[in-house]
Amino acid sequence: MTEPPDDCLARNEWICGEYLSTRRGILLDATLQHLQLTAVSVAIAVALSVPLAVAARRWHWAAGPVLGLTTVLYAIPSLAMFSLLLPVYGLSASLVIAGLVLYSLTLLVRNVLAGLRAVPEETRRAARGMGYGPLRLLLGVELPLALPAAMAGLRIATVSAISLVTIGAIVGYGGLGNLIYSGMNTYFKAQVLTASALCVLIALAADLLLLGIQRLATPWSRAAA
Repeated sequence: MTEPPDDCLARNEWICGEYLSTRRGILLDATLQHLQLTAVSVAIAVALSVPLAVAARRWHWAAGPVLGLTTVLYAIPSLAMFSLLLPVYGLSASLVIAGLVLYSLTLLVRNVLAGLRAVPEETRRAARGMGYGPLRLLLGVELPLALPAAMAGLRIATVSAISLVTIGAIVGYGGLGNLIYSGMNTYFKAQVLTASALCVLIALAADLLLLGIQRLATPWSRAAA
């Protein structure tokens, strides 16, 4: 009778410390790519969503088209989205980033707009009475007061992007998703579980980091609570 191998890799176990020690470099490279794709995508989405939300707040006729368009984009399945963007970006990291940006816009635009709409009108009138122009009013009063709602949207968008990056494995730019995808194809249990667990840990760490930044940036909300 043949004895089972004493190596957890040879036994193809789900939990295997040997995998962590022998694949450390691969895991690090995949994690860094995952973080880079997420950070770039969310940063671009923030840069686009704030002007869109401000425009929707300032010109009421723009709110419907902006919210409608971002909702339609969010409703497109991820594989279909990448297929639509493929002729423009090809099989590249830009393809994944563009898809993540479009998905993040819905969450960010809605929350930034909700925060701007929640700013009391008397606060705006008081600021105008103190000589605030439109730009100073926006930067000094409206956006700071909208920050809690905007940060809530940013947290959701970031966690969603961390999850959706894995879909990029179909074009070779999925960060940890590359390991999950290849592990599923070869039924490599330790690789699938380890990469999946790292995705969850990254999402939790990012959410806690953004929550901490939100609390530091909005001390008045802590006082109110």
